[in-house]
Amino acid sequence: MARGTSSMFRTKTVEQSIQDTEEPEHALKKSLSALDLTVFGVGVVIGTGIFVLTGKVAKQNAGPAVALAFVLAGIVCGLAALCYAEFASTVPVAGSAYTFSYATLGELPAWIIGWDLILELALGCAVVAVGWSGYVRSLLDNAGWHLPAELSGPHGGTFGFDILACALVLLLTVILVAGMKLSSRVTAVVVAVKVTVVLIVIVVGAFLINGDNYSPFIPPAESTSGGSGLAAPLSQLMFGFTPSNFGVMGIFSAAAVVFFAFIGFDIVATAAEETRNPQHDVPRGILGSLAICTALYVGVSVVVTGMEKYSRLSTEAPLADAFKSQGHPFWAGLISFGAAVGLTTVCMILLLGQSRVFFAMSRDGLLPRFFSTVHPRFGTPYRSTVLLGVVVAVVAGFTSIDVLAELVNIGTLFAFVVVALGVIILRRTRPDLPRAFRTPFVPAVPVLSVTASVWLMLNLPAETWLRFAAWMVLGVAVYFAYGRRHSRVGGAR
Repeated sequence: MARGTSSMFRTKTVEQSIQDTEEPEHALKKSLSALDLTVFGVGVVIGTGIFVLTGKVAKQNAGPAVALAFVLAGIVCGLAALCYAEFASTVPVAGSAYTFSYATLGELPAWIIGWDLILELALGCAVVAVGWSGYVRSLLDNAGWHLPAELSGPHGGTFGFDILACALVLLLTVILVAGMKLSSRVTAVVVAVKVTVVLIVIVVGAFLINGDNYSPFIPPAESTSGGSGLAAPLSQLMFGFTPSNFGVMGIFSAAAVVFFAFIGFDIVATAAEETRNPQHDVPRGILGSLAICTALYVGVSVVVTGMEKYSRLSTEAPLADAFKSQGHPFWAGLISFGAAVGLTTVCMILLLGQSRVFFAMSRDGLLPRFFSTVHPRFGTPYRSTVLLGVVVAVVAGFTSIDVLAELVNIGTLFAFVVVALGVIILRRTRPDLPRAFRTPFVPAVPVLSVTASVWLMLNLPAETWLRFAAWMVLGVAVYFAYGRRHSRVGGAR
């Protein structure tokens, strides 16, 4: 029994992980720079959240103080980013949190976090593809072209297949198979477009600000009833605590919501193995993209609450509607265009991260080794990329926009907790490892990161926890049925 238990927690040394990256058939091509990684980070974080979430949270949770909520959420993500940066520079191997946990917590925890990431990134990509499809259908309708209802996805319980969402995922899969450098070039062009749109919005909107709209900057607190049953936050069911809107506590409630607009910066770590100088470039990519995104979020939130009184903001398209209310429909249309363009890179980078986690698990034998062979010409994990691309394309085709996005959030926060704990453990077990980047104030920073992540997890509905637990139980069953017996660390080849 003890032997079986110990085999579940066997670790894979950092040296073993790095050695695996040198096997010709399973070695990814190194072609990325710090700039490429920063662009990837900005590309996946800046999506519809910046155009929708800013105004929505201002109206419902924090008022003009939503800018402070973004700063607070940025700090929480910054704590996790510091932990990711140390790990990615110490263990520059594909797989991100999966690889890090294999080196510190053991095989079963590594499997669980890898299984978690696969779900998180697959659902996230499918939801983003459906959102993109909605924007494109709207643009087509404006031009007088209408897709048949049967090809526009499921609506109101009726059958439908979202042909645009499916086609987008398949096209991005082809780009990812063709090589990381091509992927980074496509991403760079699209990110340049959407960041330009965001900057134009900030600059133009600054001239339309009415200072009276900032008063009061922190509106008086209002108690909320919270949810009921499994729809209630876990913290409410456990402690009887119900969140409040506005006031100082409203800023914290808003931070719990806008935090999810930052999800994705951690995907930069999955590309560590394909980076020319990962020890220095990965930390720069992670921290640089997070800093840029925080600045853009704060800028947009300041503008939107200055243009329109927070209580009058719409919740569907607050930024675009704010420009319309000021008599500027052109800028409103530009915002919608920027949102549609921006979602393509979000979708592609989520696919990228998912395929790299799957590739790393396959190379370790926990999933069939067939999927860890790289393309002889492009140097990409084409088999895992194609498999996951097709699966996500089908899921996107049959998924409605109100799919359980909370599963993406809880999966990300779970990964944050594991990585922060891993930094503390690896500092104690392997103090000799060269660390190009060191998380400051260990263990204080990792402990703060764990505390903040757990607090945000407790604010998620109880039903999200149950669905997450069900996926984890399925993952453990797959591990014992296949992964444990085929693990290369366990001696299988």
